[in-house]
Parts: sequence; C-alpha cells; structure tokens
Amino acid sequence: MSRDHGTAGRPIPGHGLFAYQAIHQRPDYSWPGGARLAVYVGFNLEHFAFGEGLGANLGPASPQPDVLNYAWREYGNRVGAWRCLELFDALKLPTGALVNTALYDHCPELVAAFAARGDELIAHGHTNAERQAGMDEAQERAMLADCRARMASESGSVPSGWLSPWISESLATPHLLAETGYRYTLNWCHDDQPVRMQTRHGSLWSIPYPQELNDIPMMVARQMDGKDFAQMIIDNFDEMLEQSVRQPLVMGIALHPYLVGQPYRLRHLRRALQHIAAQRDEGRLWLTTPGAICAHMDQIFPETGA
Repeated sequence: MSRDHGTAGRPIPGHGLFAYQAIHQRPDYSWPGGARLAVYVGFNLEHFAFGEGLGANLGPASPQPDVLNYAWREYGNRVGAWRCLELFDALKLPTGALVNTALYDHCPELVAAFAARGDELIAHGHTNAERQAGMDEAQERAMLADCRARMASESGSVPSGWLSPWISESLATPHLLAETGYRYTLNWCHDDQPVRMQTRHGSLWSIPYPQELNDIPMMVARQMDGKDFAQMIIDNFDEMLEQSVRQPLVMGIALHPYLVGQPYRLRHLRRALQHIAAQRDEGRLWLTTPGAICAHMDQIFPETGA
C-alpha cells in the first residue's frame, strides 16, 4: 500500500557542479616539497563608489553620501594596505591580492606595489559597491572578461582566479568563469581541499577561501576584537597542521586593510603571521598563493584524469 509523503520524497534543487565526497575518502597527495598544509593570505584591495552602492559599515548606514563609512573604508587604501605591505615584506610572505579594477583609476600605485613583489593578482570585480548576482548573463560575461583584460593591460598578468564582490553569484557564474578563461574560483567555502567543478565549458577549480578566518564576518558582523581574531588564526593554523598529517589541506586567511590595517589590529595580526612564518622551515608548511595551489592541482590531477 503506497503512502503519500507529499514533498518529502522529492529531490531538492542542487547546483550540479560537484558531487558529495567526505574528506577522508579521497586520494592522498602532497604539496610541493612534501608539505601537507598550504597557507595563503587573501588580501582584499577594494574601492567603493562615493555616494552610492554597497560597503561594510563601521557605524549605522547614513543617507548618501555616507562620509563616515566611505572614509573608513578608504583608510585601507591610503594607510592600512601600506602598513600591511610592510608586514608582509618583513615576514617574506607572499599574498594573493584580490583586486577591484576600479583601483587602476583610483590608486594604481597600490596595485603596482603588490605586483612588484611578485604577488598573485586575483580578479575581484570592478568595485565592491556592486554585486554581480543582479546582472543578466551577457552583462556578467562582459564584466568577467573586462576584468581580465584590464588587469592584463595595467599589470601585465592575466588573472587565473576570481572572487566575486561580496561572494555574490548568479546561477551562471561558475560556467561563465570557465568560459571567459578563469581556472579557479574562491567563491565557494565548502571544503578544506580544492574541489574540481564541472561546468558547461569544462572544469573549474574551487580553491578554499574562508568565511570564518575572515576579518569582515568576524570583526564587522560578530564584533570580534583584533587580539581574538589573531588567536583564531593561530588556533586554526595549529589545528589544521595536525589534521594535515591525514589529508593535505588548504588554509586561507582573508584580510581587508581598512580592518586589519588599523594600528591596534595590525599589532595582533603581526603576532599571528609571525607564528605561522616561524614554522615555514619544518617541511609540513607551504606558504603560497591560490594560483599556485590551482597550478599544482592541475599538475597532479590533469583534466584527462578527472
């Protein structure tokens, strides 16, 4: 006798980009030099429209022009990013610089400073005052292509990776990324290992990008103090270093200069990054960039072997 279970037996909508696979059920591999934990700093270089659009807020949003919140964010480009750059240089840390192309009009010398270090430049939309989820497919494709072209023209390197402003996607975004030449996305934060997505135009790597180890949700949303965020980085690193004995792992640290570039927070960030950098010679740690992680995955898991 059949019973009517209503909607309980119906599949719910899925994305179709990758299948479920528990982390302990995957092939083993290592990072270059036999390392087991890959660590990268994702450093967000962003520019916001004045008098309109989106942005993280220090205080309650005010009618536009919202000078309080705009000026707070702009501190990151004028001061905070340069202080962080000094810290990265002192510790010889590479970064993945996530670049709004509007910076080429606003403060091109800031992007050039990261390019001069040999850091990876990662496409991060035109401005963080906009979300791409509201674009139609043609607009979104054009925006993705334009960002690649602008970065290639201005900085001399074609970005292989993408992070959407506010991690906003349309249903077509992964497919459009593959179609416009990107090799990886940082939008999905569902794993501690790279995951290959299958799009309508071939494969796209999802490289882990953190939403916990990220100063915006921790400091703005949860109002975490700088010293606690630094301890969070240290604890996460120590735990993942132990876990990586069993599986190779990726740990990203997402930073924004208008937050961690504030002097009292920078002092605590220095302590956390010093803790990580001090263990770079032990053989288990690879200090790297998302693009290098993607290239390594392409080497050990080529498309034909997927």
